[in-house]
Amino acid sequence: MDAPDALGSTAVRETGTPLVRCENAARTYGSGPGAVVAVHGLSCVISPGARIAVVGPSGSGKSTLLHLIAGLDRPTAGRVSHPGLRDESESLARHIGVVFQGPSLLPPLTAAENVALPLRIDGVPEDEADVRAGAALESLGLEGLAGRLPDELSAGQAQRVAVARVLARGPRLVLADEPTGQLDRETGRQVLSVLLGAAEELGAAVLVTTHDPRVARELSVCWYMADGRLIQPDSRTAGPTGPLRRHRGGERR
Repeated sequence: MDAPDALGSTAVRETGTPLVRCENAARTYGSGPGAVVAVHGLSCVISPGARIAVVGPSGSGKSTLLHLIAGLDRPTAGRVSHPGLRDESESLARHIGVVFQGPSLLPPLTAAENVALPLRIDGVPEDEADVRAGAALESLGLEGLAGRLPDELSAGQAQRVAVARVLARGPRLVLADEPTGQLDRETGRQVLSVLLGAAEELGAAVLVTTHDPRVARELSVCWYMADGRLIQPDSRTAGPTGPLRRHRGGERR
């Protein structure tokens, strides 16, 4: 494997194997009359290099789908597999970076320590982890905040640190749940631009959930969710349950 750069980037060999495959995946919470179906049986594929926006109103199942893809939750029916991300020597989490919608920084750690922590857990030497954390913070214009604790950051600054933490690890798939939801328009545009630019350098696929059409337009493919289903909004766009559509290395069906 090629040596990583400051952000942990390595050359990714395109094999054509999907990174993630969902096959009739569904997620139900609870049982009996009170059961809630968050995601109905759906099928989709995320391939290397994909740039996907998942749009829909609050409660449509976007976050649940993201958690299923990330392996943070398991389907109650159907299957979610990661054929292009499995490695005998590394865990699935090593290859997937998740930017959560809510606060996710550890309060006792500085911004730089929060960014470096996953790298150290991965076994990256301390000095290298610190360099990669610093580079990720700098890429988001946060180098001046490296020594601050989370409660000394604004909500927008904290979200940008969370993005830096994901990028520093050099994942092959970046999943971002409403990454610009707490940011003003200009800061949100900057964060999304840096996220997509870093993903390009890393050779990583990107899936972003959003209700903002401006964010969705920055990605090459849009999936629509409503009432826990991936739907085809009109005949001009092949939805995830419609005909196969290829795009920049990603595909959906």
